[in-house]
Amino acid sequence: MIRLKRAYDDPSKQDGLRILVERLWPRGVSKEKAAVDLWLKDLAPSTDLRKWYGHDPETWDEFRQRYWSELGEKGDLLTLLKHRTTEGNVTFVFAASDEERNSAVALKEYLEEKL
Repeated sequence: MIRLKRAYDDPSKQDGLRILVERLWPRGVSKEKAAVDLWLKDLAPSTDLRKWYGHDPETWDEFRQRYWSELGEKGDLLTLLKHRTTEGNVTFVFAASDEERNSAVALKEYLEEKL
């Protein structure tokens, strides 16, 4: 089971393996507070896509399609990640303030639907 949690929220034992799925480290969060076990910045959206999206809710659907297209080129890394998600609780850690429309949500959906 994949859970989602903001980097600014306190970690908990129920999180299991905590994976940061952002290209950039969250501002103002120390490594200790983040309690991240693994940082997979290569699975985050490209810098160009991240800047294009800008967390504009009106472009969410197109962002998701573009991001999924980028993810299609990350085969081995996605397979490894999918395997890790079957070993127990996994929490994707993200920095965005919009908890419903962000790259961690899109990544979780991609793994659940495509792999």
